[in-house]
Amino acid sequence: MLNSLGQVLPTAARRFGDKVALVAGGRTFSFRQLDQLSSTLAAHLVRLGVHPGDRVTLYAPNSWEWIVSYYGALKAGAVINPINVMLTPPEVAYVTRDCGAKVLIGSPEKVKPALDAGVSGLTAVVFGRDAIAGTTAFDELLAQPADFEPVAVEPHALSTIGYTSGTTGHPKGAMQSHRAVLLNGAMTAQMHLKSPLDTVVTALPCPHVYGSVVFNGALLYGLKLVLHARFDPLDTLTSIQEHRATMFEGVPTMYMVMLAHPELPRFDLSSLTRCTVGGQTMPVIKMQEVEKRFGCPLIELWGMTELAGLGTTFPSNGPHKLGSIGIALPHVEARIADVKDATRTMPRGEVGELMIRGPIVMQGYYGNEKATRETIEPDGWLHTGDLAQMDDDGTIFIVDRKKDMINTAGFKVFPAEIERVVAQHPSVAMVAVGPQPDELKGEIAKAYVVLKPGATPDADAILALCREQLAAYKAPRAVQFVADLPKTSTGKIMRRELKTLDAGTR
Repeated sequence: MLNSLGQVLPTAARRFGDKVALVAGGRTFSFRQLDQLSSTLAAHLVRLGVHPGDRVTLYAPNSWEWIVSYYGALKAGAVINPINVMLTPPEVAYVTRDCGAKVLIGSPEKVKPALDAGVSGLTAVVFGRDAIAGTTAFDELLAQPADFEPVAVEPHALSTIGYTSGTTGHPKGAMQSHRAVLLNGAMTAQMHLKSPLDTVVTALPCPHVYGSVVFNGALLYGLKLVLHARFDPLDTLTSIQEHRATMFEGVPTMYMVMLAHPELPRFDLSSLTRCTVGGQTMPVIKMQEVEKRFGCPLIELWGMTELAGLGTTFPSNGPHKLGSIGIALPHVEARIADVKDATRTMPRGEVGELMIRGPIVMQGYYGNEKATRETIEPDGWLHTGDLAQMDDDGTIFIVDRKKDMINTAGFKVFPAEIERVVAQHPSVAMVAVGPQPDELKGEIAKAYVVLKPGATPDADAILALCREQLAAYKAPRAVQFVADLPKTSTGKIMRRELKTLDAGTR
């Protein structure tokens, strides 16, 4: 096992040499080329004053430059701070200040507004040939090739500070060791039987832990990685066909958009041997449709920033249960705890909070001991905030996020349960359920529905379907048809933003 992430590309270059490692931005790179480019960048980062342990923030869409920057900074012994491209300049200012970033590397359209908004006190490098005021051009650094021996780093040393979404105030920086990130990429790759014979297509954002597991796993195990800057259904389907991809990795909305696209039938997806889906629950009926239309198993997975990636999934060479997030990764423990007493494990089949323990659990939240103590128990069990249940086979089913639960006249209503029913209606492409204030019941459930192309809105039919399959208190009281749903950069539906869509309902 490697000791540090800085050793990934040198090891891959020795093992896989001139084999294609990455296709991105219209360019193709071998393992050897990525290793050389990242070494060049590492050497110049050291000349710019980067020392082991310094924080380097990456702020850009997916690109070959992002991959080179990630491994270049790690080779220099720096700690990576990968941030979401959807963050606003004030949010970037907070994150870079909070983690003490020394260098900001990214695309000019992201870096310039951040600098203009007051992000200061750090060295900035912008992708491309042309520097902007107060920055260094990325291409100018790469134009001066240099050899570089990765800085020696212990496996337990800090590798990454990944910030969680700030749904309850400022985001928190989850500290991940080199060992945690490497183990997660390696164990996930082994569960899904990734090998040099595979080609994976993805548009998952590299700063997100799901994206990190995909690109780190690909480079660790010699896959060909076809990386899209952003998700576009036609571009993605074209890549799968042209590159004869064996894997596509994405979130539920990506699959649902592709399923609803009228041009899907013209694409040859027969090269796919398995696909993965995570980031959010997906209605089983939609998962079944993916398996039928894509012609391969759809393997669900689950993870979080605090775990440096995945916590659970199914092995791709064994049976899987649609709607289940699988079993814990090797060397990782999972259990369902009483939400009021974390020391008590719930009986099989009963709902509680999913908790995880093992070498992938974060070291804590950077500079926030209080939040760390609230999240990690003294015996190492991590609170995930997800409500789940475990069946007699030990497979885990997510019920919903604790914070997304709707309280209807004292009854607990889980949006995901309603979404699974609404998704069964033949006219529905995507659905999300959120709370709506109600004078009598406190909150009621409301469904926001995106229709398939050519479908006719019929709120009464959708409500009738829910009343058929759900207890009366669970059935939504309103349906609103919308053009799209609010999503994160990963394509995850943001239930808390649904209220911004509020208009006429039925």
